[in-house]
Order: sequence, then structure tokens, then C-alpha cells
Amino acid sequence: MASLRNFGMRLLCLGIALQISLLAQVTVAQSVQRTHIIHPLKLEQVKVNDLFWSPKLNVWDSKTVYDVFDKLEGKYEPDRKDLIEEKAKLGRTRNAFLNFDLVAEGKKNTGQHDGPPWYDGLVYETIRGAADLLAEYPDPKLEQKIDSYIDRIAATQAVDPDGYLNTYTTLVKPDQRWGTNGGDDKWQHDVYNAGMLIEAAVHYYKATGKTKLLDVATKFSNFMYREMGPSPKKNVIPGHGGPEEAILKLYWLFRDEPALKAKMSVPVNENQYYQLARFWIENRGYYGEKDGSHARKSDESYNQDHMSVFQQKTIEGHAVRATLLATGVAATALENQDPRYVKTANAYWDNMIGKRMFITGGEGAIADGERFGKDFFMPESAYLESCAAIGSAFFSQRMNELQADGKYVDEMERVLYNNLLSSISLQGDHYFYENPLVATDHKRWAWHSCPCCPPMLLKMVSALPGFIYAYDDDAVYVNLFIGSDATIPHKGNNVAIKQITQYPWKGESILEVDPATTKVFTVKVRIPGWAQSKENPYGLYSSQVSEPVSLKVNGKPVAVQPQNGYVAIRRTWKKGDRIELTLPMQPRIVSPNDSIQTIKGKIALASGPIVYGLEGIDNPSLNDLTLPANTSLMLTYKADLLNGVNVITGQATDKNAKPVSFTAIPFYTFGNRGVYPYKVWVAAK
Repeated sequence: MASLRNFGMRLLCLGIALQISLLAQVTVAQSVQRTHIIHPLKLEQVKVNDLFWSPKLNVWDSKTVYDVFDKLEGKYEPDRKDLIEEKAKLGRTRNAFLNFDLVAEGKKNTGQHDGPPWYDGLVYETIRGAADLLAEYPDPKLEQKIDSYIDRIAATQAVDPDGYLNTYTTLVKPDQRWGTNGGDDKWQHDVYNAGMLIEAAVHYYKATGKTKLLDVATKFSNFMYREMGPSPKKNVIPGHGGPEEAILKLYWLFRDEPALKAKMSVPVNENQYYQLARFWIENRGYYGEKDGSHARKSDESYNQDHMSVFQQKTIEGHAVRATLLATGVAATALENQDPRYVKTANAYWDNMIGKRMFITGGEGAIADGERFGKDFFMPESAYLESCAAIGSAFFSQRMNELQADGKYVDEMERVLYNNLLSSISLQGDHYFYENPLVATDHKRWAWHSCPCCPPMLLKMVSALPGFIYAYDDDAVYVNLFIGSDATIPHKGNNVAIKQITQYPWKGESILEVDPATTKVFTVKVRIPGWAQSKENPYGLYSSQVSEPVSLKVNGKPVAVQPQNGYVAIRRTWKKGDRIELTLPMQPRIVSPNDSIQTIKGKIALASGPIVYGLEGIDNPSLNDLTLPANTSLMLTYKADLLNGVNVITGQATDKNAKPVSFTAIPFYTFGNRGVYPYKVWVAAK
């Protein structure tokens, strides 16, 4: 009997333990699947007037966007050996628009195509970025230029009765549309280019009200819906992530503006676009073995097509494709709040930020296949393609929109002030494709055989004003510290906010809150993780700040106790109310997690959101420097250096253990004074 009672007790204990375990699993699942949707602003609701960003936006609007369009047209003198050799071979520079013109003339299967297969997509991406800039900075000359491009694109589509449009496949592989019949969409980029066309059309319509490109994109989308989907349709998913979010934007556009359908020259059923977005996401990892409808090639994880996205625990493969697919998953979760999508988006983001993200926001450690490496594999010489970092920033923004957590903005901000800005010169016409954290002769280029990064940069910086603020039914969110004027819709009571700041060089930001009528609501102000000695949410990097965050409303202190990355200030707001935020900008030492073997025993320097490094022009003994862990650091603004920057100075030791002064500059400014060696991580003692 005693043994029976003991057995019964063991069963009871096992049952209780099982219940506790199941309860814990449910709790974790619920926390992972939590959604709290907030809304970023439309571009027309925000006007940037910022000491840091406005001069840069002016350069990108007046110079960079023209530079990229001109170089896509072949109007450049290349400074890279491979492009010089190519020009000699062709007798000219490559012209992306020549491809459109040849197809419009009826050419097919010529075997020749100017530029890589994704050249069409780069044209569309540049139009999207330019469109958002037009919404903020009207420019009749730029608009006319884009209209002329749209005429050529529309003429190209007009020769195909179905509305199919991909110049590379038409000119080189006309019998292998979508990568079928032995083709490979990972290389052909049929679906990717289509997605970028759709996105360009939506953004250009929103900026100008013009529908010609939207007609092209909608006709193409209708054709893709007829072609792709469950059997008996073709089993096709994008060979490159990105179209998932793009076609979702088309769905949202027609759903939110139903009257627009009457202006279109083609029929519109927006629900079909949503169904196609879900098919592209949910059919990954399935090749149709059961019904023999195999329609695409797999390359393990390179194209995130090795298993169902809902089974993936880590972010894998080509880093740009992976981050853009993840962005599409998060965007679709905004629409359906499906727990599978929310869980998958969290799994991608947690792995990317917690185990594979570089201190500058760089993503993708491995040059071969431009891939993510294994967890904690973060060599200083890592690849870190500009597009991958920017893709991760778009992903983080969508996650903030989905779950209203400031940690996502922290990581978007990391990219904005570091890896994104690194990708373009201060003059706005030279670029970096890769952004390693150590280099000897890393040179910016005027143009590239794969010039994907400049259009990607334009997409992000032109969208940036809309990410500064957000709102939900109860609260207004301040996400980024960028000088600006915004009108935020809030339950029929527009709230005007004026932000005045010298961030990131100084820590003080003033927010003037002017609701149309006196009313109770909440203003949530993000407190960056770095300002709380939380360099990132998983302790991948750590640092200590010496000063506390200060927050006041109308001169009265407010306790800084962030929840989900924000301090919530709930009160009756009236015209003239004022929030003062002071963040600690003192230089700090950043240490890597012990799991990152490649930088053990090294430290980096930062101030605010900006990562600093040492460049050879300032530090003749660069390779011999060691930083004492307790070194005294000084932060000084230099108005005449690199368009005005803070620098960090202090004492290091050389190879003979003798003291030597060092100067650290923002990572993003490397390579603007010539080609010099540089490093971010420095040996410590």
C-alpha cells in the first residue's frame, strides 16, 4: 500500500509539474504572440527641421537621387576596374533603361541584357525613394524625370498581352518565366522586380496622385495572381524577399481607397493581392512533391525556402532576402494578427538582434552568399552589406508597429546612425556596399556592378520622417529624436508636436505638445536602451552610462521608469505644454558578450546612438594602440570636421606601453577624407 501511495503521489506531482510546465508554455506563447498595433504617420503629416538630418536629406534629395537615376541610365565615369573593363567591352556604360526600350521594340531572346537581372528592380526602388522625397520636397524637375521613365516602363509592358514585365527574362530566358522550366528565380528576380514595381507604383501614387505606374503594377499583380498559388496554379514564391510586403501595400491601398478602383484601367480585387502575399510566405519550404508541381529550385536556407517559415527558429541565408522576408511576415501580421506570423516574426528578430547583429547594426557576416553566420559569429572583417542593415531597420520598424515596444526602435536607430549612414559619402555620390568593422584600404565607389545599395538607402531615408512618431487609440508615441513638426491624428483631436533637438550630438530634446482641444491622453517617450546601460535587449553588447535620464513636463520632474521602452505620461494636455528630455551623451565603453569569440578582449566606443572608431589619418599608431579599460574619455564637437561631428579623445598606449593620444570619429564618417585603415574594436587591458 505504501508503495502504491508513493506511486500515486508521484503521479500527482507529475501532473502538477506538467500543468505548471504547460502553463509556463502558454504564458511564454502568449507573451510572444502579444500584439499592440500602433500607426506611423503619413509623410505629409511630418516636416523635418533638424540640425543633423535636414542637411543630409537636402543632399540626398537634390543630389543623390539624381546621381542614382543618372548612373542607372549609364551617365557616369566608373572608378572601378571591373566597370572600366566592361565599358571597354561594350563601348559604353550600362543603361538599365535600354533594357526596357529593347523589350518595348519587341526584342526577345537576344541573349543580351544590360546589367544584372535585378536592374529593373533597382529602377523601381529608386522611383519609390524618389516618390517619398517628392512628397516631402516637391520638385517638378524630378517628377517630370520620373514620368518619362514611367512612360518607357508602360510601353515595355504594353507589348505583352498578360502584362508580364521582366526585361532580363524576356531578353535572355523567355521560356523560363518565374524561374520555371529549369530556370531559377533566385537569379532571374522576376518576382522581386515585380514587387519593387508594385511598391514604386503605390508610393508614386501617394506622392503625386498619378495612376499610370499603378495601372502597370496592378495589371502585373492580376497576372501573378492568375499564375501563382495552390495547384493547379504554379508553385512560385519570390526568389528574393520583398514582394510580400510590397503586394500587401497594394492591398491596403485599394482597401483604404475603394474609390480609386474606378480610376484604374484594369479590374481590381484587392483580396487577391492579400491572398498572394500569404501564399508567397506560407508556401516556402514546399515544392509540390505530392502532386508533381515542382516549380522552383531550392538552395537550402539561402532563399529562406528550406522549410516552412513557421518552423524556423533562426534567421538564415542571404541577409537581404532574409530581412525583407521578415519585414513581410511582420507586415502581414499587422493585417491578420495570426499567432503563427507573430511568433515567426519574433523568432527572426530575437535571433537576429540577440545573436547575429553587429554593433553598428550590420547584418550578414559571410561574403560567400552574403549570408548570416552562425550565432555569435561576428568577425571584425565581416561582410555587412548595406542593404542587409537597412532591411533589418525596416523589419525593426514593422515590429515596433506590431508590438509597440521601444526596443525595436533602438535597433532601427542603431542602423540609422551607423551602418546606413556609412553606406553613403558625405557628398552624397559615393557609396559602400560592404561595411566591415576593420579595414586597410576600404574605398567608396562611384558606381558598382551590383549597385543595389544606393536605391535601398533612398527607400529608407525618404521614409524616415514617417517613423519619428506613432499613435494608437490612447497614446501618442515619440520614437525618434529628430527636429520636426508633426500633426498626429488622435480620436478626432489632432495633436501638434514640435520637437527641437541637437541629437545625436547633444542629449537635450524639447517637445512642445499642442492638442487642438484640452484633453486627457498619454504621450509615450522612448528611452533608448543605451541610455539605461542596456546596449541591446539581449546583452549582446553592454555598457555603462554615468548620468541618469532626466524627464520633465512643464518644468516638473517625471519618474523615468520605462515600460516596454517608453515612459508613459498620462495627463490632461493643453496648448503650450512642454516635455524636456535629457539623455546622457557622455562617451561610454562598449564590451562584447563573452560568446563572441572573435572580439574577446576588445572594446568599442560610443556616445548616444553613434558608434565610434579610429581612422588612420587621425591615429598614426592605429595598429599598435591599446585602450586601458579605465581610460578617461572626452567628447568634443568639431564644427569644421566631416560636416560637423563629435569626436572622442583620450589616452591609449602604444606597443611599447607608452601613452599616446587617440581620436575616435563616428563610424559612418570613415572613408570621407581618403582611403585610410580603420578599426572599431580596439584591444583593451
